[in-house]
Amino acid sequence: MSKRSIMHMFTPMAHTSPFDINMAIDAGYDMAFPHQNMQLAEVSGMTQDAIFSRGPKGVKKTGVFIGGRDVGVAMDMLDAAKKAMVSPFEISVFADPSGAFTTAASLVACVGHELKNKTQHGFKGTKAIVFGGTGPVGFTTAIIAAQQGADTTIVDHFSLDTALEFAAEAKRRYNVDLTATTAASDADKARLITNADIIFCTAKAGIQVLNASVLSDAKKLKVAGDVNAVPPLGIEGIKVMDSGALLTHAINSKGAVAIGALAIGNVKYNLQHELLRQTLETKTPVYIDFRHAFEGAKKLV
Repeated sequence: MSKRSIMHMFTPMAHTSPFDINMAIDAGYDMAFPHQNMQLAEVSGMTQDAIFSRGPKGVKKTGVFIGGRDVGVAMDMLDAAKKAMVSPFEISVFADPSGAFTTAASLVACVGHELKNKTQHGFKGTKAIVFGGTGPVGFTTAIIAAQQGADTTIVDHFSLDTALEFAAEAKRRYNVDLTATTAASDADKARLITNADIIFCTAKAGIQVLNASVLSDAKKLKVAGDVNAVPPLGIEGIKVMDSGALLTHAINSKGAVAIGALAIGNVKYNLQHELLRQTLETKTPVYIDFRHAFEGAKKLV
């Protein structure tokens, strides 16, 4: 009897995302089993339990997905699972906490596509501002943008100390330099975006971060991307399906374009599906984080 394909889904949270379970099944896995409240110290043993029980053939139909909300914890879990492999019992592992890796990869890839259309130079030498930059999507977005050559600033709405902690983590883990700041008032936000080439809006759903008045202070803006699909949207004037549409409220940045949440989400959905399919179909195990996700997103945009 042919063995069925199984995705084991590790999360330190109390619940596994139904979105991720659905995605795993729709990508071709026969079964997806959630393992909740997992600690980092448990990952190695749980991974080996998953691989040694199936034999060399069955193990090829086994995968691990790592969820949660914390980017650093997910990366540590991915590393622990990878180190637990014992040849020939090796399986693929895909980390995507809160969908942050695939969402951020899709956001940056979409913005990069429009940026290249406008400047022919991509991210190198640009100035990028990430609102919501201490959340999972924003932090990952900032890291990817900085790795692509953008001078990147992460913005926390309330706390400079929090922003500084995340910037220090980015340097320690990924050797990228992020500027950290806070912006609670419209005046703070206007000051930040005055000379920005790129705005990434990754704040909580249903919160407007930049209104039309603030956007009018942007003098060099080229592309703005907003992942919020819940009204009010994060950036006034961006529609959820915008994909290179003119950002009319950026009146002092001639030709600035917008990318909306559902345009980004369409890439994210297809990207996650493709990466999950890779974990099931690859002959050689893959270990997927935001860097692999970004490479995949660029191919889809």
